[in-house]
Amino acid sequence: MKFDEAQLRSVLARAWSLETAKQWTPDTPAAGQCNVTTVVVHDLFGGDILKTSLPGYDVDHFYNRIDGVVVDLTEGQFSAPVQYDDEEAGRDEAMQCVLESEYETLRTSLLAHLRQPDD
Repeated sequence: MKFDEAQLRSVLARAWSLETAKQWTPDTPAAGQCNVTTVVVHDLFGGDILKTSLPGYDVDHFYNRIDGVVVDLTEGQFSAPVQYDDEEAGRDEAMQCVLESEYETLRTSLLAHLRQPDD
């Protein structure tokens, strides 16, 4: 499968739900989705997993680097621009706060939406 950022952003908005992150809301669908999204995208498209410490939060923010380009598919959850550290992280680290059911739900939904480009 070829990485297409615009297509992925479009289908993620429909794939995210309360079943993929408990912080999800209709007004901010990317809320709480960074870990699970980063890992699913990594598993499907490869690249690197990166993280950034966010002032005022006691968790790291995870995102991807694909083909040398930094891609944060969940930055929409923040009201201010993120100052990225681009610290390398591993899949296991990103999965620490992700339930297997959240991972499987997002992966299944994302793949279904990617296979139906006209929906």
